[in-house]
Order: sequence, then structure tokens, then C-alpha cells
Amino acid sequence: MNVVQILPRSEQPAPILDPVVDVVPSAPNSVPVKQPAVEQASEPYPLDRTLHAMLARFTGGLSPVALLLAWLDWSAHLAAAPQRRMEIAGNALRDSARLLEAAAHATSPGQKPWSVIRPEGRDRRFRDPQWEVAPFNILAQAFLLGERCWHDATTGVRGVSRANEAIVEFSVRQMLDVLAPSNFAMTNPKVLERAFQSGGENFVFGWQNWCGDLMRMLSAAKPAGSEQFVVGKTVAASPGKVVYRNELVELIQYQPTTAQVRPEPILIVPAWIMKYYILDLSPSNSLVKYLTDQGFTVFAISWRNPDAGDRDVAFDDYRKLGVMAALDAIGRIGPSRKIHALGYCLGGTLLSIAAAAMARDGDDRLGTITLLAAQTDFTEAGELTLFINESQVTFLEDMMWQRGYLDTTQMAAAFALLRSNDLIWSRLSHDYLMGEASSPSDLMAWNADATRLPYRMHSEYLRKLFLDNDLAEGRYRVEDKSVSLSDIHTPMFVVGTLADHVAPWRSVHKIHYQVDADLTFLLTSGGHNAGVVAPPDEPGHSYQIMTKAADGPYVGPDEWLKLAPHAEGSWWPEWTRWLLAKSGELCDPPPIGTGDVDSLADAPGEYVRT
Repeated sequence: MNVVQILPRSEQPAPILDPVVDVVPSAPNSVPVKQPAVEQASEPYPLDRTLHAMLARFTGGLSPVALLLAWLDWSAHLAAAPQRRMEIAGNALRDSARLLEAAAHATSPGQKPWSVIRPEGRDRRFRDPQWEVAPFNILAQAFLLGERCWHDATTGVRGVSRANEAIVEFSVRQMLDVLAPSNFAMTNPKVLERAFQSGGENFVFGWQNWCGDLMRMLSAAKPAGSEQFVVGKTVAASPGKVVYRNELVELIQYQPTTAQVRPEPILIVPAWIMKYYILDLSPSNSLVKYLTDQGFTVFAISWRNPDAGDRDVAFDDYRKLGVMAALDAIGRIGPSRKIHALGYCLGGTLLSIAAAAMARDGDDRLGTITLLAAQTDFTEAGELTLFINESQVTFLEDMMWQRGYLDTTQMAAAFALLRSNDLIWSRLSHDYLMGEASSPSDLMAWNADATRLPYRMHSEYLRKLFLDNDLAEGRYRVEDKSVSLSDIHTPMFVVGTLADHVAPWRSVHKIHYQVDADLTFLLTSGGHNAGVVAPPDEPGHSYQIMTKAADGPYVGPDEWLKLAPHAEGSWWPEWTRWLLAKSGELCDPPPIGTGDVDSLADAPGEYVRT
């Protein structure tokens, strides 16, 4: 008998309307049917919320009140600090004098470039040798000194709250980035050199690139070159079957590539901010393929892209209909087997919550837990927290309340602002001034394949985790009972990425003092995505790794960075060795599903295409 039933979308239950909903027991081969939800009270102040939603269209989803309060806090305290103002002015005058002296000797023999200030290690705007020649070197140094002056002015003012100081500093930095000499043709030596070499042809090509991008933006089309990466053919192409589906997820079971496999399957819980196939891109960089080649049975959750009808789907519904439903389905396919669970980004946060609730309730199905760039404490969540305060969250809620979801453009714009030099201004120089088309990649195509976020889920996520930090402080509730990460005793492997702008590695590192388990922490080079997608054949990767026993002493992030041994290469083999040490002997692969394979949909399923 087939225990998996895939219902057509039209026959599936309606989206969840209330988090406290009883599930009617049903046959094992059916999707749970919900009792009718209790009608919720009407939303308060609909006129106010509509006004805020309209305003959000002009502000890009940013709360003008939040920005105004931050600037008032900074400017008022700076106005009341004459000595601090004098110090800022004195520093600016000294920098100006040094720059004038450097400019006077810019063409002198033996004059070294960057004699006053040099770009920081991650600043790639002035990395080319052309920027070491006058007058471009003086222009670059003048700009960098201006940046430093404004950083000095917007930070270190006594009395300004840390959050408001960060908002002001970030805002000023974004405005200054617009004025960088690398953004203008007449002050960028690379652009001028290309113009002389091509007779100005680069500007013609740049205009064509700009017009093409504008047309794609207006028509909501994907970036140029994305058509080369087709879901199910060139990306998300690992063979497998959808073995379970409900109104929120499809569970994919991948075909084994070895004659025998380890008895413990791996369940991948990705974030639903983006499509799941970040871990199954091209065959050359697919973590799914790598794991099946190492003799593991792999399952992956594919989340359905919500629409306005899913406005009341709750955060806990992702746990129940995602993680827990997947564990139940895997248990029917391979009964009595421990499961290696992996959570990536927000999926890792969700997996941590699910694991804590399972530990509380005596559910021991998890053999190991792996978290990739996933936070469980949000007090130091990086620059993303600049967009998360009471005023901003209320503004976002009003915007989502009208639509029923957070649109893809808001999330993409927030991430782009966090790395504006790399994602906005470097592209302006490369595509529009140099006239060169960006080379498409599978990672870029995946990044453009964005998803929406349900109104209720995203509001609960921002308030309970970001604003109130309920999970880290023991107030988060599952099934109307509190959960604590300290209940987790399952061995853990946690990965942070060195240049992560979404989940800073020091924030990820905090799990060391939250769980009571043997914990192996690995810090890899790269960012939130490129650091995780690090196949062994790809050069340039490195990592540090160290294990803490459950009863071992806590080591802070700065000490950890000094003590953890360095290694060159991808972190994937290191993690695989850890998994193998916690897995059983090889055995025959489990069946694909439990019934007639021909009746199941092929991977990657249907939800990933919505």
C-alpha cells in the first residue's frame, strides 16, 4: 500500500488560518485535514495601515519614522557635544592637510601611492593598478578620507543609542557610496582607458545593457542569461522523486548513486526565503550530489511559494508541516532509523526550534544536527538588524497586511543594500560604464528566483526572534509550552562563514553556550552563500575547525579564532568525515517512497516552479 498521497492543488486543504488548530487523525496515506479555524478579529486601524502601505511603495519598505528618529537622536546629541565636534573638525583638518601635501608631491619621483589612506581589504573599488596613478589616486584618497571623516562624525557620540548610531552610520555610508569616483566615467581610470581603446564603444554597449535591464525590471523578467539555468535540467537536476506533499512542502528523496548506503538518511531543511536548490545547483557544485556520491540517502524539503491566500500561515506551521511532516514521512520509508538533519539559514533556526521541542518531548529521532549559517540568538545579527526595530517592523507589517505577503523585491533590496558596493555600484561600473555584460552563473540565477513570505509568518519571525529574541532567552513556545536549546543533547556540527552579511559568524558562534551537546564549529571562507556552496574541486576555500565537548569550557569567538586550526580546501569533506563517524555500516538503499514509484512526481517537483 502506498503511504504517500499527492493531492492536486485544487484538492488540497486551504492555507492555515490559526496556529492553534487541531489536526483530525487520518489515514496514513492522506494529507492531514484541518478543522475549521476560528475567525480572527478584524485588524485594527485599517485606514492607518492602508496609508502606511501606500507610503511603503515610495520608501522601498523603509520606515521614514525610524530613520527620522535615528537622525534626531544623533544630531541632537552631537549638537550638545561641542568638544566632540571640535575633535571631528580637527581630525578633518589634519586629514585635509595631509592630502594637500600628498597632492603637491603626487608626481614626485619615489612618491608612494596611498600615502595618506588606503582602501580596506574588502573594498575592491580601487584595487586596480590604474588607481595608483595621479590624479586618480588623489581622488580616491580624498573620497576615502571623506568616508572616514563621516564615520568619525556618526559614531562615538555619547548618548546616542547603539541602534540609532548604526542606522545613521549605515545611511551616510550608502549616500557616500553614490559619490565614489569609481561610479563616474570621468573619474574612473579604467573606464577612460576602455573609452580610448574602443573609441567610446563601451558607452554604447553600456547604454544597451542599461536599457535591457530596465525592460526586464519593468516586465518583472529574470536577469539576462538566467534562461541558461533551467530548474530540473541544468539546476536542481539531481534525480529523485517527490515522496510526500502537503499544502506547504514537497519532500524529495534523491536516488542513490552507490550500491550501498549508510543507514541514516540526511534531511535538508532549507530556508524558505529562497528556493531550496541552493544546495542542488549544477552537478559540479551540488551538495546533494556530493552526499549521494558519498553513500548517503538524501531527502530535501521544497517549500511552496506562498501567495496572498496564505497570509495567515504561521511560523509554527513551517515546523509542523515542514520539519515534523518530513520526519514522519522519512520514518515511514525507513522505520526506526536515526536521521541526520541539516538546516540552512532560516531553515537552521527552524530546525533548532524543532530539535529543542523534540528533546523536550522525548522524541529521539535525530541522530545529528547540522546548522549552516543559522542564527539562534539575534542580538548581534549584523547590519540586517538595521531594518528591524519596532517602527520598522510595524511599517513592514502594514505593508504585508495589505498584500498578504512580503514581496520578493523588498527582501532582495535589503540584501543588496547590505553589499551595495558589490551588488549595485560595481555592477554600474562593469555593465554600464565599461560596457561589459555580466557573466551569468547558476548562483546568480538561483538568487533571482526569489520567493514571497506570508504576512503572519514573517511578522512572528521578526517579532519573536529578532525583536524579542525569545528563542535565546527561553520564552519561545511550541505547542503552548516553552522550549529551550539547552535541552538539545544531540551531536551538532555548526558552520559559520567568515564574510557573512546575513548571519555573522560571531552571532552563529553563540550556540556554543546555548546547547548541552558535543559541538563541532567550523568557520569557512566566503559569504553566506558562496561559503556554503564550496565544492572540493573549487580552489580558494579554507576553514578553521574545533570541537567542544558538552561538558567542555566555553571559548569566546575571538579566542576561538586564535585557537582553531587552519586547513585549506572545502569544508564538505570535513563534514562528511564527521557524519560517517556517527553513521552505521553500509546497507542496501531504502525504497524510493513506499509504493508505486511510477505514481510519484520526479524531482524537483512542482512547488519549486511556482
